[in-house]
Amino acid sequence: MTVADLTLRLRERAAAEGFSACGICAPSAIPEAAARLAGFVEAGRHGQMSWMAERMGWRGDPAALWPEARSVIMLAEVYTPEGDPLEVLEQPDRAAVSCYAQGRDYHDLVKKRLKRVGRWLIDEARKGSVPAEIKVFVDTAPVMEKPLGQAAGIGWQGKHTNLVGRELGSWFFLGAIFTTLDLPKDAAETDHCGSCRACLDICPTKAFPAPYQLDARRCISYLTIEHKGPVDEELRPLLGNRIYGCDDCLAVCPWNKFAVAAREAGYDARVGAPALEELSGLDDAAFRARFSGSPIKRIGRERFVRNVLYAIGNSGLYRLKPVAEGLRDDPDPVVAEAARWAAARLAAGRRN
Repeated sequence: MTVADLTLRLRERAAAEGFSACGICAPSAIPEAAARLAGFVEAGRHGQMSWMAERMGWRGDPAALWPEARSVIMLAEVYTPEGDPLEVLEQPDRAAVSCYAQGRDYHDLVKKRLKRVGRWLIDEARKGSVPAEIKVFVDTAPVMEKPLGQAAGIGWQGKHTNLVGRELGSWFFLGAIFTTLDLPKDAAETDHCGSCRACLDICPTKAFPAPYQLDARRCISYLTIEHKGPVDEELRPLLGNRIYGCDDCLAVCPWNKFAVAAREAGYDARVGAPALEELSGLDDAAFRARFSGSPIKRIGRERFVRNVLYAIGNSGLYRLKPVAEGLRDDPDPVVAEAARWAAARLAAGRRN
């Protein structure tokens, strides 16, 4: 069996496992990544995400992460939502949760598939008496998946810095299989954003200093998930009712009209748009139980309830003032401060 035959069968196997796209590039295919990452960190745009500054040598150069690797297999798995994810923003008493966090944790689902594809690849190479090794990564290692995804032809990094595919739209996860096999490489995808700036214009916090640039410190996904401690008061009103992530820049991308439907039932929405009042009453045990198996669980009850209280303060619903007041003395000082802010904001709105 030739390497070309093996690669063709690899693509078929990936599709059979549920992946919507498969592309291959060299570990050295993103030479510009290191300088771009360094500039991003030097400007402080990574905020509290210290892990982006750590091991920058590996993150900026996949060849340094595993020198023996000869190919990077990039795989995309879609989670396209069925409805309009922005509709919930018009329901101030409800919580807006990013689509990717509505179902089971994608880290677990994608990694299992990657391992199955990787084991298959090793077995097939062994049949041809070719030794092969692999390493699989899903958003938990110093790997820059988006530039690698573009180099492998999966899509291109749009003006919002996320990957967009002509046949996938915006709603997909990425996984990587590094291998010692020297497989045929795909052509890199080129930019197809044109003059469109829908993703830039819709951002509530103006987190894009320029097209193709992101300042995470103003990004709602960063603020509600990664940022620890109080959020700057000037940004809180702009969060609206978004309590975990933000889909605005993804949802308005015109390329979504070509997006394929999700095939994995695990991504089906189970969180929904719960009432803010209900979520505010979760203690640590109830929070962990409710979001077991969900990526939401990893931010912890305190950060989660902090976000819920910001949403309550932004709701304009005076009837929620007692809910906020009930958390003014929460053991967590950040939650308690958010509760006082929310109650004061609702009171001020009632007077006006």
